[in-house]
Amino acid sequence: MNKGLEVARGKTKVLYEMPGQPDVLVVQAQDSITAGDGARRDEIAGKGRIAAKTTARVFRLLNLCGLPTHYLSGGEDDDDNEMLVRRCTMIPLEVVVRGVAAGSLVRRKPAIARGSLIVPRMLEFFIKDDANHDPLIEPDEIVARGIANPAELAMMGEVARITFEILAHAWRRRETVLVDLKIEFGRLIGGEGRGNLVIADVIDNDSWRIWPQGREELMLDKQLYRNLHEVTPSDLERVRDNYERVAELVGTFPVTRTGTIALVADGAQAVPLLEPVVRSLSPFGVQCLRRVVSTHLVPGFAIQIVQQLDATFPRLVYIASGPHVAAVLAAATPNPVFDVTEMEADELALAIGKVLALDDTVTFGRTLLVQANARSAVLQADAQLNSPPPGPNGTLA
Repeated sequence: MNKGLEVARGKTKVLYEMPGQPDVLVVQAQDSITAGDGARRDEIAGKGRIAAKTTARVFRLLNLCGLPTHYLSGGEDDDDNEMLVRRCTMIPLEVVVRGVAAGSLVRRKPAIARGSLIVPRMLEFFIKDDANHDPLIEPDEIVARGIANPAELAMMGEVARITFEILAHAWRRRETVLVDLKIEFGRLIGGEGRGNLVIADVIDNDSWRIWPQGREELMLDKQLYRNLHEVTPSDLERVRDNYERVAELVGTFPVTRTGTIALVADGAQAVPLLEPVVRSLSPFGVQCLRRVVSTHLVPGFAIQIVQQLDATFPRLVYIASGPHVAAVLAAATPNPVFDVTEMEADELALAIGKVLALDDTVTFGRTLLVQANARSAVLQADAQLNSPPPGPNGTLA
């Protein structure tokens, strides 16, 4: 990529300006691997390519799910270890989500058994300070020091947890447990959404612990390097092989297994009953087909439609305009059938999203985001309802 001046240099990456685009940076991953806040450092040929590929693939997945990230493009083999990102002012925090007890947690809290499942997920913040080994920092201290305000802290916590669950879902489908995850956030410095918080920096094999089959001794992540007493060339080759394997597995994460929704109206007069569901399904990114049948006038046609659709679409869910046509469809197809009259449109759309999310991580992530937005809407409505009324001159009373 065409790069401008160097903006910043970290332990494993270098940031450059993008000529002619002041709000865009080029991130170039390096072949370095470090541990102990840089006390141990080695070079692994090709690690930068692998790290850029892994990060790009993770961010593409998160973007497909609708989460806010700084990632724009790049990161594959022909990009010279480089990707384009939106420029941010980084918040000096590491946000860690823990799903299984490991690492510093079991050292700080020996009463928690190593390897035990953590539900609900544990959220921790660490201040970025290599000289003091990135100490744990409490939320109230973050606010008191002006690092982030309460609303930003809440947003970081919610997005971090959703990010963890999305990646945990993807790894579970590959018989691997996501133990914990570290991400960082930044504030966009320009363009659309200026000032908004986004997931930034990188998410690669240095950012998590992953245990295939839930077995720590099979770890594929950076902890293998951290655990080495002495580093030999064969050790580094093993680490590189693990990183390459992880990059290839992560390459399958952003693939969307598109679901199809067949909305079946029992007569033309029933078509409007289905339209609210179509609108509620839009955040899930599914394809919607509309068909009109008549279980009274031409019942065989309804069966014919079902057979055609079942033979055409691999991931299919039916929505019927009422209980009679729903019963006919349910008897004719092995696919799920929902009756639009049994629940509200948003509730029905969410139920369908959950069905499709079972084996599709993108739909799973979109479902989590729909649920999070619904919770946020309730809290905002409550806050608005209970806010002080305006005074006579428009000021708060």
